[in-house]
Amino acid sequence: MRLALLGGTGDIGRGLALRWAVDTDHELLLGSRDPEKAREAAAAYEDELEARGVDRTIKGFVNEMAADRADVVVLAVPPYYVGDTVDAVADKLDSETILVSPAVGMKSDEDGVHYRPPPAGSVTALVDQRAPDEVPVVGAFHNLPADRLASLEVELDLDMLVVGDDDDAKATVQTLSEEIEGLRALDAGPIANAPEVESIVPLVINVGRYTDDMHDVGVKFF
Repeated sequence: MRLALLGGTGDIGRGLALRWAVDTDHELLLGSRDPEKAREAAAAYEDELEARGVDRTIKGFVNEMAADRADVVVLAVPPYYVGDTVDAVADKLDSETILVSPAVGMKSDEDGVHYRPPPAGSVTALVDQRAPDEVPVVGAFHNLPADRLASLEVELDLDMLVVGDDDDAKATVQTLSEEIEGLRALDAGPIANAPEVESIVPLVINVGRYTDDMHDVGVKFF
């Protein structure tokens, strides 16, 4: 399967790229608005993997080209770029492409980080509104601590929540997630439930801010 990480040069994109490179055989594509930046990041990831004895090829493209080649497209971009990114790649997507949104709308003040969804109600719902009607949208990877995800020496033992209206697409994303060692993907229902899922992220960030030794706090359900 071909997996494209648009915004794959950022924190969550880096973590997913490295973990999938180590734990799976999927073809990995990095996307960026600047193709040279994507290629440089892909080469840096390959060097990091090689230093750990992992021989993998990661390719870098402009976002539109990465999306055109992929079976699953992860929008690993900040929430304020999500809508424009979907618009830019929309004509490269079809009913056979799964579009995945991990972004969360938040704002910060002196007290901490607070959930700030867009008018659509959640970033996942925004993506669903902006994507072509035939393209299945799944919300996933929201609550994963990016630093821990990208630190390959750290063993993961984390849960993540998945929302989507297309059961087959959601199942595919759950499978891809659980191919990363130490991740468990739990079905949290349709996109209508995305606000509840996304709002967990500022909660865990605030716990990490105010609790000693929990900077990269994650979530585990029992």
